[in-house]
Amino acid sequence: MALRMWASSTANALKLSCASKAHLSPAFSLSRCFSTVLDGLKYANSHEWVKHEGSVATIGITDHAQDHLGEVVFVELPESGGSVSKGKGFGAVESVKATSDVNSPISGEIVEVNSKLSEAPGLINSSPYEEGWMIKVKPSDPSELGSLMDPKEYTKFCEEEDASH
Repeated sequence: MALRMWASSTANALKLSCASKAHLSPAFSLSRCFSTVLDGLKYANSHEWVKHEGSVATIGITDHAQDHLGEVVFVELPESGGSVSKGKGFGAVESVKATSDVNSPISGEIVEVNSKLSEAPGLINSSPYEEGWMIKVKPSDPSELGSLMDPKEYTKFCEEEDASH
């Protein structure tokens, strides 16, 4: 992990980019230099992801976001039973570099919160799309998912965003 963070920081400082598509498993569709974007997820321009399955949508921060944050040391999450609104903050992630608000990419009722993150916030770094998920929501307006980016759009968005910094 430390080597990956060093390599990412060095590549960013040198303004290096990577065009290769490393296929780590069938679930992985696109791989940027040091950040992975998964197929089957939707992405917000504030770097949250959504996986919609049946009546529930799982939400977390992207690999790109956790990579830029650095080592996550604390996660603030809402209570189950509350609600979230598209584009509004529902929690925060504190890293060794900064504290960042986490916005909900969709609106709905919070049906589950990942309690593992209070004891192991580093799961966001080590497994942002699996064990590092943050909340599960019952969407109040599933059509909001249509305004989110697909993996290719999100990859392009991140490349353009990184190039402008």
